Amino acid sequence: MQKQISNLDKLTLSNDFLFKHVMLRKRICKHILEELLHTQIADITYLEAEQTIDVYPDSHGIRLDVRIADAANTHYNLEMQVKNPVNRATGKFLLPKRTRYYQAMLDTDMLQKGQDYDELSPTYIIFFCLFDFFQDSQRIYTFKKRCLENMNIELADEAVIMFLNTLGTKGDVSPDIQSLFDYINSNTINSNFTREVADTIVEIKNDKKVRDAYMTYEMRMKDLRDEAHAEGLAEGKAQGLAEGKAEGLAEGKAKEKTATAKRLLSMGLSVEDIAKVTSLSVEQVEAIKAE
Repeated sequence: MQKQISNLDKLTLSNDFLFKHVMLRKRICKHILEELLHTQIADITYLEAEQTIDVYPDSHGIRLDVRIADAANTHYNLEMQVKNPVNRATGKFLLPKRTRYYQAMLDTDMLQKGQDYDELSPTYIIFFCLFDFFQDSQRIYTFKKRCLENMNIELADEAVIMFLNTLGTKGDVSPDIQSLFDYINSNTINSNFTREVADTIVEIKNDKKVRDAYMTYEMRMKDLRDEAHAEGLAEGKAQGLAEGKAEGLAEGKAKEKTATAKRLLSMGLSVEDIAKVTSLSVEQVEAIKAE
């Protein structure tokens, strides 16, 4: 048990588990949204945190870190993205189309049968990225749909996607957002706001319910890893023996990891968690997810 506890103590804000729990503190999350969007928000309501949306039985489920609605019924999805996933088979980066899929699933889940399209709420999908996806050093990249023939014409579908580049040096952000970026990058506390975030993290880590939840999560991951390893290893050995070649075992081992990753994806686990369980890279898991 002590090992799991020490793992929790080492978590930083860039970790999905801790990021979710910090964003569940209403004052912090609301302040971040207000600073990013330069607006006052009367109140926010948490929808289901870490919700997995499966709109159709055979569709990919998406696991949302934090999903929020404000008093004006604008919906927000906040995600922490540590690495820049790429499909090794094609060389294509996966993040842009992931946002497209997230948006489609959010809209489909939001619009109940019989409702009109104009009842869709405004949405913001916000990724906190520890890398500069677009390589332009912008602190924030905000995307809305515009007409290529006349960029002054905006398609007012009220869907916004924001990539927050914590390493950015261009563009204006509020002092509190910059201090948050600094804290995410290096745990540097240089404002009252990041002091509040840091104190909140200490409080969260000392919360017995959170510690129990994290230990349960770690044990569940270990059980899944052991079970998947045993099943896959037997399958891989059988295939290797049938082929009668050493490379058969290697191929069987690779198929074991792929099968395990697919199984865990169907259960709604995050790419980062699956990579840890299977010893695959995050990029390999992203490629499996994209298949």
